[in-house]
Amino acid sequence: MPVQRLNHAVLYVRDVSRSVAFYQEALGFRVVQAFPGAAFLQAEGSSNDHDLGLFQIGAQAGPSSAGRATVGLYHLAWEVDTLAELHRIATRLTEMNALVGASDHSTTKALYAKDPDGLEFEVSWLVPADLLTDEILDGRAQIKPLDLAKELERYGAQTRGGVGVSV
Repeated sequence: MPVQRLNHAVLYVRDVSRSVAFYQEALGFRVVQAFPGAAFLQAEGSSNDHDLGLFQIGAQAGPSSAGRATVGLYHLAWEVDTLAELHRIATRLTEMNALVGASDHSTTKALYAKDPDGLEFEVSWLVPADLLTDEILDGRAQIKPLDLAKELERYGAQTRGGVGVSV
């Protein structure tokens, strides 16, 4: 059988408690299991056992040089169901000084943020398959700044996404 989806990600962090608090506050994750130096979190709407594992390596850990000096993971991406939720998260990440970018990939509307250790992640909404047009599909050739207000007006705050080009 082919791979179906990403089940979870695991990150090495300096301080598990700090990272848990960040992901709870920023994305609404909840702790499903924890022990000294580790925690496993689940997204609110997830059916996975856990979506994010965190392992503490200590305050002495240097910053990740992935993408600058070494190979490594660039970012993780979590999907939301509606543009209203994407807007809510954008507001929250801005309040936390964690939002570092927002891009319109035509079929995907994406926020980019960094956690307390500087590890980047994405939160995105996908245009539903029944709304895709040739123009939208062709638009994937370039990345534009995200105008979330314009996208809310275009698609509506409660339009369910998450199918997009994955079907």
